[in-house]
Amino acid sequence: MAKAEKWASGPDAERQPVSGLGGERHRLTRPDAEQQRAAELGAERQHGDGPDAEQPRDGRGAEDQVDGQGAERQLVEGPDAEHRRPEGLDDVTVQALGKLSEALETVERVRGHLYAMHQLTGTADFMLDEAVSLFMQAGHTEMADRIQRELIGRNVIPGHWTFQIVEAYDDGYYAEFRDVERDARNQLAQGRRHLYEAELKERRRTHGRPGHEALPGYSG
Repeated sequence: MAKAEKWASGPDAERQPVSGLGGERHRLTRPDAEQQRAAELGAERQHGDGPDAEQPRDGRGAEDQVDGQGAERQLVEGPDAEHRRPEGLDDVTVQALGKLSEALETVERVRGHLYAMHQLTGTADFMLDEAVSLFMQAGHTEMADRIQRELIGRNVIPGHWTFQIVEAYDDGYYAEFRDVERDARNQLAQGRRHLYEAELKERRRTHGRPGHEALPGYSG
């Protein structure tokens, strides 16, 4: 015979004995059932199952939340919004943008070397003044005159002091390089920088370990 359960009446009902063919047994009362259902719902929400499971808002992952001021922030892990690839951007394009960015970084180093050349050449030119003075004191006037005449203030390449070389590089090759790299990011990645490096960081860091945080101030 199927066992039938019957609700006890009243909000304070407890388990009460019910007589029947099978002898005394306890029937499930309303407070017991409500507690059981609440536990089941809590388990569903925790594991993401059931119709009442919590879902990410606006398509964002669980790590994205909105604070009381309405500003989006990342609580757990992963790149910030400015370093996540836009939807639909494929792996090869991310790699291509990364390689173009790497090339620009190399050009930045070249530019730094040019400025070093500019400053060091100027420093050397002023050192010649002291050399001329010392040669004069030592009685080597011919050598002093030659340095004064041939080296001090000389162009390093035809028509150019070093500042002119730096300006030509900045206004020509360097400016065009920067424009192309920026246009590529704007057209293909919503202007976002270092997408390849941001994803590389996620692959290589030890998640959850101190010193391997995704962002400053977070522990993911």
